[in-house]
Parts: sequence; structure tokens; C-alpha cells
Amino acid sequence: MNEWNIKSLDKYVKKCQNKHEKNLHKSSNEWLKVSAENKIDYELKWLGVPIIQTAEDIVLMQELIFKVKPDFIIETGIAHGGSLIFYASLFEILGKGKVIGVDIDIREHNRQVIESHPLFKRIELVLGNSVAEETINKIKQMVPNTAKTIVCLDSNHYKEHVFEELKTYQSFIDLHSYIVVFDTVTSSLAKSGVCHESYIDNGPMEAVDDFIEINSNFIIDKDFNKLYTSTSHDGYLKRIR
Repeated sequence: MNEWNIKSLDKYVKKCQNKHEKNLHKSSNEWLKVSAENKIDYELKWLGVPIIQTAEDIVLMQELIFKVKPDFIIETGIAHGGSLIFYASLFEILGKGKVIGVDIDIREHNRQVIESHPLFKRIELVLGNSVAEETINKIKQMVPNTAKTIVCLDSNHYKEHVFEELKTYQSFIDLHSYIVVFDTVTSSLAKSGVCHESYIDNGPMEAVDDFIEINSNFIIDKDFNKLYTSTSHDGYLKRIR
């Protein structure tokens, strides 16, 4: 028997059925702006390593990983490595899984912390441009064709690059698994003066819109918008065919 075959308790949870959507969106937009201005995401660590994610997205990713129970998670853009440690810790609990972190610049002080962490046994680092052919070939050598994989895109946030990542990494995603595009609020924050103006109408959300328009294999899973203050609103893309 699968020890993770946990009976659903959803019917016992007293969820609000008539949410004040307008107020929730207004308040969340205000919070996203002021939290970005104050770099609140930079305050969090996971098992000692800075993760640079909102608490909301950490919780949502935990739900997604437990739902899919992938064999691999590929993350483009690793920063200090906290997300790698987070995913590795969930794999350790599940008793399987490997995290592949891809970055064009893995700084030595970050590499030292990641490689010395007790969970590094579940992590592989790939140095290179996330959409370069050489990088993709390295990843393909690590990930079997039969593996269940989640891809997380969190590197260069300009539309063109994210769109290329979506086109490139979709081949790793099998039925009912996901590509997660982080920081889809970038363009919106740029319009509010928080991010550089070059991101206006030129960020991850715009890449998602273009990708979904030409690719009927994926849909936006709206269930992952439920926390409102996620910085990855509409960024959880599920493969449906």
C-alpha cells in the first residue's frame, strides 16, 4: 500500500464559498506592490538557505509537488539555492526525486553552501544558459524519457526568454504535470514603478499568454491562484494532452 495514499479531508474543511473577489484582488495587488518595494521575499530561508519566494508560493509549490510526486524538478535560475533545498527536502520526505538547478552564473559562495548542504545528495547543478542547446543536452542525459517532471522557470524574466524556455522545456512535461512560471506579476509591478520600466508588457505573464495561445496542450490551472498574493498568478501551466 502506498503510504502517501491519504484520504481527502476536503469535505470537512470550512472554505468560504462566496469570496469578496474584488476586495481580495485589490488588497493583494496593494500588498504585492509594497512587499516588492520592501523586498519581503528576501527575508525567507528554507533550512538555512535564502529562498527568495513568497510564503504563498512556497505553500503552493508544496501542494503541487505532493499532487504530482515527480521524479525530477528542473529549475532555471537558482539564485542562492533556497528553492533547490526546498524541493530536495520534499523529495527526501517522499523518498525519491532529484532536483536539477540551471543557471548561467552560479556564484562560488552560493555553490559552496548548496554543495555542503545535507540535501545536496538530491541536487544536480548545471552551469549554462537555460535555453542553450548544450544545456538542454546535459539535462536530457540526466532525465529519462519515462520520468515524471515539473519545470520551474525563474531565470531571465523578459518575455522573449521566458517564451523560449516554455517552448524548450515543454518536451520534459508529461500528461497532468506542470511548468511553473514564476514572477508573472513582473509587468504589473513595472507599471506600478516597482520593477524596471523595460518589463512593462514584456514579462513572464506576456510569455505565458503567447504560449497558451499557440499551444493547446497546456492550460492555466486556476486552482493555484487561490492565495491571491502569489507572485506567480496564472503561472501554473498543466499539460492536458
